[in-house]
Amino acid sequence: MLRIVYFISILFCLVSCTSGSTVPINNRYADFPQVQELKAKTIELDTALFRYPFRVHAWDNKAVVLDLHGTDHYFHAFSYPEFHYLSSFGKRGDAPEEMLSAENFRWSEKGLWILDANKSELTELGFTLSSDTLFRQEVVKLDKAILRALDFVIYEDSTFIIPDYTGDNRFCQVSSEGRLLRKFGVIPSANEEALANSRPALAQAWRSFIDYNPRKGVLVAATQLGEVLEIYNLKDSTHVVCIGPHGEPEFQVAEGYGIPTGIMGFGDVQVTDNAIYAVFQGKSFKDIMESAKRGNKLPDGGQSIYVFSLRGEPLRKYVLDHYVHGIFVDEQRGAIIALDVNMDEPILEYSINCMF
Repeated sequence: MLRIVYFISILFCLVSCTSGSTVPINNRYADFPQVQELKAKTIELDTALFRYPFRVHAWDNKAVVLDLHGTDHYFHAFSYPEFHYLSSFGKRGDAPEEMLSAENFRWSEKGLWILDANKSELTELGFTLSSDTLFRQEVVKLDKAILRALDFVIYEDSTFIIPDYTGDNRFCQVSSEGRLLRKFGVIPSANEEALANSRPALAQAWRSFIDYNPRKGVLVAATQLGEVLEIYNLKDSTHVVCIGPHGEPEFQVAEGYGIPTGIMGFGDVQVTDNAIYAVFQGKSFKDIMESAKRGNKLPDGGQSIYVFSLRGEPLRKYVLDHYVHGIFVDEQRGAIIALDVNMDEPILEYSINCMF
């Protein structure tokens, strides 16, 4: 164990000389000091819209839901917190103003940005004066050096941070024109063989969902496989790696690709001013496949929300009565909005106590 920690420390020191990274602080956790069960209130909608509601973000008096497999549109706007339907946008198709795919979206001061990985572009949308429909303000084509952007955050109002899937680094910083400015961070893996010979496959296995809080300067990455949460404080350059009982992502390399063999890990993450909230699944691929063979498909999503401090200390575990993917944490209202793709009425609200 000491040899592994020593190896990772030396690796990060070498990278820090060239890419501005810092030596990570490894923080292993086994449990949470508080465990609380939550029961949801179902938000009933007046129209059927969704096929696979995956992400939800609210800003001021509006909320938007990303439907990953939307038939006609990828995004649906609602009033918040009432969730009265306003409009749909992000039309699916291959025309110049249509989308081939939708990965995530982020609110900005002028509207919101949406990401189309298949077109390799970010589009900024603004609301009309009536505030219920959107229009295209700007389209940014991403640098060809960026390998398939699957998530993004807005950094300092003028650049973007996008995960790096080459395996050489952890993130790309991208200009407002889509140009790659720099890469930083490395995958904090103890898998020396993969680091030396299979970095692209390692990057696939370490695919992470990310979020950023500009007020705190905290960037978080939560692995889709395994149980690793990384916290980068971009103000003081500290880097904390939180490793749970399931450890880092497990995979096998086949024809250059990383094939998962362990568990489904985190499903979404949000950084508020006070804490980090992450949906956790924990289902093994073995159980998923065996259940599918028996014709008994396991529920899609995670039934736990883990809460960490901004320094990576485990604070609380919420146990839900639904399996969810995307969440939006509203600490001012003491509420978590969550999406259950297994339900006909997929939008849920949980009441929480934000005092830790």
